[in-house]
Amino acid sequence: MTVSYDPFSTETRANPYPHYAELRQSAPVHRLEGAGFHLVSRYEDVLFVLKHPELFSSKAMQRMIMSGMGVGIQNMDPSQDFDPKAVQVLTELSKSLGFNPVELMMTPSVIASDPPRHERLRGIVNRGFTPRRIAALEPRVRQIAREALDRMLQKDAFDLVSEFTIPLPVTVIAEVLGVEPDRYADFKRWSDTLISGATGSASGTQPALLLAAFQEFNAYFMEQIERRRRDPKDDLISALVAAEGGDAALTPMETLMFAVLLLVAGNETTTNLMGNGLLALLEEPEQFDRVRTDPALVPPFVEEALRYDGPVQMLFRETTQDAEIAGTSIPKGSIVLPIFASANRDAAQFVEPDRFDVDRDTRGHLGFGFGIHFCLGASLARLEARVGFEELFKRVSKLQRLDPEVEYVDSFLLRGPRQLRLAADRV
Repeated sequence: MTVSYDPFSTETRANPYPHYAELRQSAPVHRLEGAGFHLVSRYEDVLFVLKHPELFSSKAMQRMIMSGMGVGIQNMDPSQDFDPKAVQVLTELSKSLGFNPVELMMTPSVIASDPPRHERLRGIVNRGFTPRRIAALEPRVRQIAREALDRMLQKDAFDLVSEFTIPLPVTVIAEVLGVEPDRYADFKRWSDTLISGATGSASGTQPALLLAAFQEFNAYFMEQIERRRRDPKDDLISALVAAEGGDAALTPMETLMFAVLLLVAGNETTTNLMGNGLLALLEEPEQFDRVRTDPALVPPFVEEALRYDGPVQMLFRETTQDAEIAGTSIPKGSIVLPIFASANRDAAQFVEPDRFDVDRDTRGHLGFGFGIHFCLGASLARLEARVGFEELFKRVSKLQRLDPEVEYVDSFLLRGPRQLRLAADRV
């Protein structure tokens, strides 16, 4: 049976799950026409990829990001270390960027690193995400959520995304990093541009826009990094700067790449998690009423949202040697895409996986990945989503969608509603 699947199309983005079901059924390891990527869709096989970083390298993530600056992910050439067009674009802008573009291309972030480099980088940033630090954030997260709801619920109709699920995590991660409040709008704008430019935008590559955002971001954070060197604060940028002179010895470019990662991952994941979760819950009125009236159901609701319609659909890996998955041979140097969202809908792992159920046993879901690259901000995202929903459900008795169709963010890799217009009955 021939499988027709294009992860970059707007039609697929609107509802990828029937396509994932077809892949699991007919082509669990599917070679994508044109790009030549190998798509892995079954739970057992996705888990195998994530459990074996020695076979499936994360350096493909760096190549993916750089391709977004050039020919686009669809046209990635596995035989090229870096996309020549991206090199050209970066070189032309190197003077305005203020650093050697080769250094940028050769400095992968923690999500694009393999051991032992990965352990060194992960160990540094983990200092900002200890259980004690995350737990200490809860009162402030709750205050931010309440203030956003005070503003939003004054209106008869509102966009939950722009007025709640964006401001909450953006404000939190900005404060964790140490960003001034008057730059939060820039913070979100940079994040949106980096996401759509570097993760498979359906609108095609826009390197000029992407690099303009990166230029602004770079100028701002290089200034912040220099300030922390002179006058350290109790924030994550200061912790990263302090690591530049320690045993782990971050380079200045590694510090900047951490800021990029934390900017994007620190807000997009929670925004999309909350948007997707509420969309699913609104389709189940009985479950909505149960979760709204029983705060003990909010944490399992969040976990089911991660399983049912997770914010991260898939990631990139590259085979370090010839490999075999589900009886399919994959040559060394091939790009492999483990599809987390498909694995989480595999009936071999979850009973009736296409049914949203807050009572489900969600243990083992891959909403935050697995293994050495398990999302380092998972505990923060869970805290923000739990607190955000707890505060929302205290204030409303009913929510009604105002738009029949949902427009999703401009990324095949990340998934979440661009807006979610609602009307509310208040408690």
